[in-house]
Amino acid sequence: MEKNQIVELEITDLSYEAMGVAHLDGLTIFVNNALPGEKVEAKILKVKKSFAFAKIEKILVESPDRIKVKLNQWVQTGLASLAHLSYEKQLEFKRQQVVNLLQKAHLDLPVANCLPSPEETGYRNKAQTPVRDVKGQLEIGFFRKHSHDLVPMEDFMTNDPEIDRILLATRDVLRKYHVPAYDERRHKGLVRYIDVRRSKATGDAMVILVCLYKDFKNIEKISQEIANIDGVVSVYLNHNPQKTNVILGKHDYLLAGQKQIIDKIGDLEFNISPQSFFQINGQQTNNLYDLAIKRADLNKDMLVVDAYSGIGTIGLSLANQVKKVIGVEVVKPAVQDSKVNAAINGITNTEYVVGKAEEEMPKWADEGIKPDVVFVDPPRKGLTPEFIEGVVKSGAKKVVYISCNPATMVRDMVEFEKEGYGLTEINPVDMFPMTPHVECVTVLERTEK
Repeated sequence: MEKNQIVELEITDLSYEAMGVAHLDGLTIFVNNALPGEKVEAKILKVKKSFAFAKIEKILVESPDRIKVKLNQWVQTGLASLAHLSYEKQLEFKRQQVVNLLQKAHLDLPVANCLPSPEETGYRNKAQTPVRDVKGQLEIGFFRKHSHDLVPMEDFMTNDPEIDRILLATRDVLRKYHVPAYDERRHKGLVRYIDVRRSKATGDAMVILVCLYKDFKNIEKISQEIANIDGVVSVYLNHNPQKTNVILGKHDYLLAGQKQIIDKIGDLEFNISPQSFFQINGQQTNNLYDLAIKRADLNKDMLVVDAYSGIGTIGLSLANQVKKVIGVEVVKPAVQDSKVNAAINGITNTEYVVGKAEEEMPKWADEGIKPDVVFVDPPRKGLTPEFIEGVVKSGAKKVVYISCNPATMVRDMVEFEKEGYGLTEINPVDMFPMTPHVECVTVLERTEK
């Protein structure tokens, strides 16, 4: 098989990245935008030893689950790579991802139906949008899959439509003042990303210009014009001088307006800063937390540890049901936000500390702190062996695991089972409709060895 060869393929499955899967001449072929049950004519783009990548030239037999997509850029980029699949089938695909991972790990556990999102599109309360020069003009958009080639866009589908409006207005202000877009290859230019956060609870928005330099020509006029965009109450410059794929730099400078905006989960209010981690899908976050808290079966005598606590969203959401919550988070400003968020919601039975969860958990165990329940919502890399060892040492009766990466969750479940924790049903939750990502909730219960 060679590059540019045209082949006829039967699509039998979807990969975890939502690419169609076909097999031909001993090769597994991944086909962008193809769905199971389809026959396609495809052009080979790249050939490796045991697999290849291809793109559709013509659909010969179309899946009944295919949705006609208005903007093919949604599928071409990683922005909404499942936009061409019916929502019902998206939920089935996400559940099946979890089932497949459990089978590979030889775990026989029930997997509930994937909890649908209240909003299938327009759900994102935050957009980090690349800025590049395309044909001599500053453009915003999203990167084509497996590349850093910008696809210019004006309708991002999964963003709150008000965020799209603010993005376009900000882009136009930058164009007006001839602000240079970032050139990744030469590490020159100025604006790398436009980051917009918007509270659906208040309608207030924060605009963050991620820049190579912390000062530039007409910065005061530009920031004031952005602040005058309807709904914008806060304008920041984030300084990121590094040659890196990491979006935000370490330092934020307030250019105009308020330091923070306020958003809500359920009845609780949370202060949001430029660096704050806050769940992207606000309405579904409420459902996710309700599910996790219900499965924890809490009572007023319990001590709860909230590991990887961020700005305190989970711990504060359950604080009224337990005796005390201790949270740990490595990002110092997030811990400060947690304390402020506790105060503005009148919550007095929480304590938040700065530290790495994998270091603090064993230390607390040595100090005799014995939590009844440990809530974890770790980054995609999952838990460390040191953290799991600390939980075991503490004697925690339950671990409520909220995961953004089912692969590392299943890996960690295997380790907890070795340490005497019983495994229970997994609840997939769709936090990111139109994408392959799936969040999960499960509870690990200590059994007597």
